[in-house]
Amino acid sequence: MCTLAHVFEAAGLATVVLSSIRNVAERMKPPRALHGEFPLGRPVGRPGDAESQHRVLAQAFALLERPDGPVLEDFPETIASTGGEPLACPLPARYDPSLPAAVDEARALRSAWERSFAASGRTTVGRAVDVDGIPDAVAAFVRVAEGTPWKDAGVPGIPMLAAHDVRSYYQELAVEVADGPPGPWAVERWFYDETEAGRALLAARRAMRDADAPFPLWFYMAPGAEQ
Repeated sequence: MCTLAHVFEAAGLATVVLSSIRNVAERMKPPRALHGEFPLGRPVGRPGDAESQHRVLAQAFALLERPDGPVLEDFPETIASTGGEPLACPLPARYDPSLPAAVDEARALRSAWERSFAASGRTTVGRAVDVDGIPDAVAAFVRVAEGTPWKDAGVPGIPMLAAHDVRSYYQELAVEVADGPPGPWAVERWFYDETEAGRALLAARRAMRDADAPFPLWFYMAPGAEQ
């Protein structure tokens, strides 16, 4: 969005960026940006809280009165996940013990993803692999985690994009298997802390890092705070 802001401004259109990652806005220097310390995917704050969202938008639009930039302001309220917001999201039992646990899990959860897709009609899976290829992508990351060089492991496309597809697959299906609506960051924590696929991705990321793979290829496979 920061890049698009520069493009639109060059064409004569005034812009305001709603920033979710402050250091990106600091580096990209869009003409006007309002940073909200909110969970990713919630750029205007709390879902369903119209009053709070209007305050975010009002402060953002007020930046249009600032002709000289770059301007980067912070919204004064923070939304943070707490340890008291675990995601109760049961995982299927092993079905095929001959498969790696992460691959068996990804296959078993396909019906939950199908229900999620039927309800929303939308998916962000598909940057490097479609939903049919998710188990194979997970298998490739398992091989990387076990020591196979990533170039030889069968990772589809660019590793960070394939990792995004696996994560999106799980995050989309989570709403179908969770016991209730997830809180901020709850689905991300569930994926990396509780699922076999999440653990496999992090292990593959560490293996690529330790093998001196190009930094962008492994670092962006997961959020920077995940180790």
